[in-house]
Amino acid sequence: MTTARAEKIDRLAALTARQETGEGAGLWREALRRLRTSKTALIGAAVIAVFVVLAVVGPWIAPHAPTAQTWRGEVFPNQGKFVGPRGENWLGLDHLGRDELSRLLVGARQTLLVGVVAMLIGLVAGVLVGALSGAAATLGGAAGRRIDSVVMRITDMMLALPSLLLAVSVAAVLGQSLTTVMIAIGVVNVPVFARLLRGSMLAQGGRDHVLAAKALGVRRRRIVLTQILPNSLSPVIVQATLNLATAIIEAAALSYLGLGNPDPAVPEWGVMLSQAQRFFDNAPMMSVYPALGIVVVALGFTLLGEAMREALDPKLRG
Repeated sequence: MTTARAEKIDRLAALTARQETGEGAGLWREALRRLRTSKTALIGAAVIAVFVVLAVVGPWIAPHAPTAQTWRGEVFPNQGKFVGPRGENWLGLDHLGRDELSRLLVGARQTLLVGVVAMLIGLVAGVLVGALSGAAATLGGAAGRRIDSVVMRITDMMLALPSLLLAVSVAAVLGQSLTTVMIAIGVVNVPVFARLLRGSMLAQGGRDHVLAAKALGVRRRRIVLTQILPNSLSPVIVQATLNLATAIIEAAALSYLGLGNPDPAVPEWGVMLSQAQRFFDNAPMMSVYPALGIVVVALGFTLLGEAMREALDPKLRG
């Protein structure tokens, strides 16, 4: 295929994309404009921004060393005696006499790291699987449809299992560590991204600019890489934002079940929640603080993800 014909196809694709998004405005530009005026998006972004800032600067602003048992002599868990909020310990002490606020601040980084890395593992692997299946189904002929069928059946089997059960199974096989938690949650997210991208690519395969490229004899690989795949990524990006909330919750759940960091002294919100459950009757706030942090952060990612979905979905835009 000549360079002139390739440029013609690119111009045709760009023109069609502009027509589909209306008034020549790009889809993402329109989505960003809508997000700026969405209260849901602004609240979600504010929550995420606070969480990220705390995760980055937490170790430097923590008033005390998070692992130091400085006040252990003042706490007697076996007698139900705990130290609540006071001047030098704003959120009180845990069962080992460690400052609760310092552990929350430092633990935010671990929680963010696990959630983001786990989501990225699932996103990258899911996009590769979904792109393979979508390309095979769209332009691969009979052989491509067979490949698509095999890949999607495997994906369906993974989706048939409850996500937490699948994550626990993977983590149990790989052993106890934070890396295991990241991989386990990433594996859970692979079929979600793969299914979503494959469906989006099938929808894009029937668009005018793709049909025009086929009629002009453009190579299948070029059609997939320059026309179908880039225009199919919007819902995947939105889903990644939503899955960050799920990843943080599932990471906390695995840590709560004892499959996370083998060193309990390292602060992480799921580990803190697991340690605090034994003392809930006498010191309920030890459980409330990390649980509230997990819920609020997950809510922030969910709000932003839902707002992005509404901004990018033509059926939901006014």
